[in-house]
Amino acid sequence: QVQLVESGGGLVQVGDSLRLSCAASGRTFSRYAMAWFRQAPGKERDFVAAISWSGGSTYYTDSVKGRFTISRDNAKNTVHLQMNSLKPEDTAVYYCAARVTYTDVVHTTRLGYDNWGQGTQVTVSS
Repeated sequence: QVQLVESGGGLVQVGDSLRLSCAASGRTFSRYAMAWFRQAPGKERDFVAAISWSGGSTYYTDSVKGRFTISRDNAKNTVHLQMNSLKPEDTAVYYCAARVTYTDVVHTTRLGYDNWGQGTQVTVSS
């Protein structure tokens, strides 16, 4: 198990940027594939971005491609989500998730992610 704590959310204007961070506990962080999901009010929790344990592979949902960047620092047990050109439809609670992996690939579905943070609110105002 790994404990995850997100930070960096807030209220911003359309076109602004935010950088979310996820701090993980545990000594085997580098063996976890990581991802960000988001959940808007009344909607399902949806995939946003994922990164493999080495950081060599990333994947994004279509709506954020070219605007969001996921990265990780295994030495610091952290994952980041850089969000640029924010839109009102990006408003949601953003969750960091982790799953043990034995191959250096991304995982893009909720299935298998068994470690979740408490979430951080991102609100984009027009």
